[in-house]
Amino acid sequence: MSILVACIGNIFQGDDAFGCEVAKVLMRRAPLEDVRVVDFGIRGLDLTYALMDAPELTILVDAVSRGGEPGTLYVIEPELEDEGEQAIDAHSMDPVQVLRAVRGMGGRLGHILLVGCEPADLGGEEGRMGLTPPVTAAVEQAADMVASLVAKELQEA
Repeated sequence: MSILVACIGNIFQGDDAFGCEVAKVLMRRAPLEDVRVVDFGIRGLDLTYALMDAPELTILVDAVSRGGEPGTLYVIEPELEDEGEQAIDAHSMDPVQVLRAVRGMGGRLGHILLVGCEPADLGGEEGRMGLTPPVTAAVEQAADMVASLVAKELQEA
């Protein structure tokens, strides 16, 4: 089974760097067989091409605003509506746009999960480096959540 853990975010936009920080934690841990962990940052085109390799499971890790308390973690199974081919901006990251582009390019998407964290501060117009305390506190927990999801998937395979 092939698994891609795609960590995404912008390190210059405060809590938007959540996925990048989770990638650092996961990369320090012992690697799991058949699991590729990549910090894509804001490189939407790179993620698009990685998904064209058709991993059976992709776990996206990102900051996700859903109205909860900052630092709240979510596991979301995104539902994509078919809206035709999408253009990709090579210098930004919109995960939904990336997933649609993969479909539009004839790619096959496997099982997609999103491990998201409620941000407190996305840096505003000025930008800001560094996570806020509640999001920082969620990083290790999110890495554990990703590892648990991978283990469950490998066990079921």
